[in-house]
Amino acid sequence: MKHLVLALAIWLGASAVAAVAGPAEEANAVIEQWSATYSANDRDALVGLYASDAILLGTTSPVISEGTEEIRKYFQELPGSGRKNTIVERRTIVLSETSVVGTGFYNFARAAENDTPRPSRFTMVLAKRDGRWTIVHHHSSPLSAVRQ
Repeated sequence: MKHLVLALAIWLGASAVAAVAGPAEEANAVIEQWSATYSANDRDALVGLYASDAILLGTTSPVISEGTEEIRKYFQELPGSGRKNTIVERRTIVLSETSVVGTGFYNFARAAENDTPRPSRFTMVLAKRDGRWTIVHHHSSPLSAVRQ
């Protein structure tokens, strides 16, 4: 009986932990990982956070980057660049158990520009496919200093 109670307590503890990490927390972990991976200048790991059919509207791109190779091309200058990203503010909208929207503000900084913050805004749509959260759509644009 003692072992049964202990096993039940362990199972309930694990269930409680699993219940805490829902779609919002899991998707936000990917957004945090995106920021950390960008700041580590690891292009391959960064591109790996996107679904193979993802769409990226990059901060500095005049074109839509669609799919793994186009997204890899967009981030071609990242390795060794010293570029950094810091999430300043974020909101999360859970659409379903397998789709989440994260949106907010982040700052980019470049070592070549004395790490001067470049405020931008973002929206990421994340989907859980085959048990893994990936970015399926990412829009990023410079934040205007004044309302236009």
